Amino acid sequence: DINKSMLFYLCRLEEFFGPFRLFRYVTFRGTMALITALLLMVALGPKLFAWLRSKKVRDVVRTKALTKLRKKKKDVPTMGGLGIVFSVTVACLLWMRFNVYDVCALLMGLLLCITGIMDDWLKVRYRNSKGIASHWKWFVQGTSTLVLLCILLSIPGVGEKMDSLYVTFFKNPWVVAMPPIALFFYWFLVIAGTSNASNLTDGMDGLAVGCTVTVTLTYAIFSYVTGNIVLSQYLHLPYINGVEELSVICLAITGAGIGFLWYNAYPAEIFMGDTGSLALGAWIGTIALMIQQATTLIIVGGVFVMEALSVILQVTSYKLFRKRCFKMCPIHHHFEFMKIPESKIVVRFWIISLLCALTGLVTLKLR
Repeated sequence: DINKSMLFYLCRLEEFFGPFRLFRYVTFRGTMALITALLLMVALGPKLFAWLRSKKVRDVVRTKALTKLRKKKKDVPTMGGLGIVFSVTVACLLWMRFNVYDVCALLMGLLLCITGIMDDWLKVRYRNSKGIASHWKWFVQGTSTLVLLCILLSIPGVGEKMDSLYVTFFKNPWVVAMPPIALFFYWFLVIAGTSNASNLTDGMDGLAVGCTVTVTLTYAIFSYVTGNIVLSQYLHLPYINGVEELSVICLAITGAGIGFLWYNAYPAEIFMGDTGSLALGAWIGTIALMIQQATTLIIVGGVFVMEALSVILQVTSYKLFRKRCFKMCPIHHHFEFMKIPESKIVVRFWIISLLCALTGLVTLKLR
């Protein structure tokens, strides 16, 4: 039932106080979710950071070369993603109209957050950069994707909207009613790829969260348009009733991200760790899939794609030719070893991310 939430029912009091009708509108509730998550993150941040410091939850640098560059950051606490996930969850519980899309999206983020917590804790506990073995991460991502698809496909009227393959720039789906196996691998590729790419991008002060803000703002617009029958028909997008509420999650992530950036901007007082980066990537990938805009993520999340491709190219080049394409990967470390100041690298990547987001929005009219 898409009409249940904690604050939505206040709209029924509009006969007593007219402005209560605002609670009907997803634009108002999304804006309030953004503000709520931002204020929660800013208010709770110092207490969370102090607690993490008291527990000596400090970041572990993965190479000796980076250790030399980051002597000043050895005592900065990690796992700050707990604040992001908490702020987003509370804001969504307050302002979102619950439906299957919202619940599934929130659960995916929370599951990957738990995986990130375990990964960060193992790194802190044993003072090395290994954490959880990569195959266990893939297992959690695959299992979560399978559960997500089983839930969506089992609900009449929902499954029919989820099993098609839409490609950017085309009005009609490339594939209608994809076979379950193919659908699983497609969704797994997007969710695992996005969460891992977000994790790879989280290597400089403010880099990952700044790029996440531009992506989630863009997908807030996509979600709203896809869930609006008039706008979706005008722009030749698949209309999916109920997904407009996903814009509330996107805006809550945006607010929490801005609040976290208050402390994570250079020089960072806290790192989000895998706790935050895996959850943020899972949220973005899941939302993109449910509104049939997963292929557009290649454009909108251009920085994430660039970071992931740099690692793939580096590994492939070294295995085949014993030569490295970059000084160090992900690619932001390559520029760091070129002696470019960290703050300048981050701002330039933000600019690229903003341009990618604007380009992604243009695709709404190019079909």
